[in-house]
Formats: sequence, structure tokens, C-alpha cells
Amino acid sequence: MSEAAPAAVVFDNDGLLLDTESVWTRAEQQLYERRGREFTLEHKQELVGTSAQIAAGIFETRLDEPGRGPAIIEELNELVMAELAKGVEAMVGARELLDELERAGMPLALVSNSPRAFIELALSIGGLEGHFPVTVSGHEVAAPKPAPDAYLEACRLLGVEPGPAVVALEDSPTGVAAARAAGLTVVGIPSLPGIELPEAHIRAPSLEDPSVLAAVGLDPVAPGDSPV
Repeated sequence: MSEAAPAAVVFDNDGLLLDTESVWTRAEQQLYERRGREFTLEHKQELVGTSAQIAAGIFETRLDEPGRGPAIIEELNELVMAELAKGVEAMVGARELLDELERAGMPLALVSNSPRAFIELALSIGGLEGHFPVTVSGHEVAAPKPAPDAYLEACRLLGVEPGPAVVALEDSPTGVAAARAAGLTVVGIPSLPGIELPEAHIRAPSLEDPSVLAAVGLDPVAPGDSPV
């Protein structure tokens, strides 16, 4: 670890740690297809990282089904769990980064707006269960992302003071806003084309980027060196 190692590192899940955004996308496409609608990249961009409450309002408008938001979310949850059961892969560099942080003794947590059942199944299928002593779902706090509640709860459970010494890794504007509102240092790694994360303190193309390694207190491997 570098001398500037953080007090803790907190990961988002969907699109940051695991490629579950593609799982959600397939379920969302099915949701639209059932109604004879086309699901576009624009539709995806406005949903990524949102809470169930916000997504419900978007679906009511986009699908012309006012007042049916909660029922649509329930339908989507059934579709996405079925898609998740087919398999999911870790994002590029995720396994290696977690292994390095664990070897260094870094306190780790996972914070997601997804339901707990989805989080636990995704971690299990993706082979990442057991890496996080603390996991927080946006469904379990007073307000999901973009509110800071889930990040503040993760810090509380880890026993660390929320602030710049805690690093959050996020892939969506909603998640970046939540982590910043909690006072954390935010590394933004967009998972979708067209997603911009200008509010992130650090922006990178992937978890393998040297700027990410430096932010979480790992010394990037210099050219010619061998990874530990």
C-alpha cells in the first residue's frame, strides 16, 4: 500500500464491479418488448444507477402507464432475476483489484441501489461472494442514491468516519452524487457510452487504470516491473 492509503474503499455493484448493467438491460428490453416498445440507448442512459422510485416514474411516463410504477418495478425485478440466473461476469480488473485490496487489509464495502436479493445472487454467480464484510442496499436506508444514506451507512458499519479518506468507486451520475453528498472521494468509471461523470474527483476508463490504483492506495506497477 502507498503512504496515502484510504481509510476504506466502497464499491458500487452494477456496471462497476459486475457486468450486471447488461443483465438489467436485457430485462428492460423485455419489459419494453412486452408492450411493443423499443428500448433505446437513451432509455438506458436515463435509468442507469437510478433508484426503484425514480425508475418507476420514468417507466410510467415512457410506457404510458400512469400510476403503475410499483407494479412495473415488480415485473422488472422478476425479469432481471431470471436474466441474472443465466450468469454474470466481473468487470475488467475487478477481481484483481479486490484481491490486491484484501491482501493489503483494506476495509471494503459494497453499496448498491439494487434489491438485496439481486446483490447477493449477483455476487454469488459472479464468484465475488465473501469479499465484502459490509453490503448496503438502497432499499434498506431512508433514501437511496443519489441521497448519501447508503454510503453513510456503509461507513458506519465499517467503523470509519465518512469523509475524503474513504474512496468510493462509481459508474453513474446518481452514484457519484450520492458518494459526494456523503463527503467521500469519488472515482468515476462510466460503464455506458455517453455517460459523463464530471462531478467525480477522479475519472478513469476502467478499474485497471493507474489512477484508480493510486486512488485506492495501491502502487501502480511500473513498466518492466512484475505484479506482486
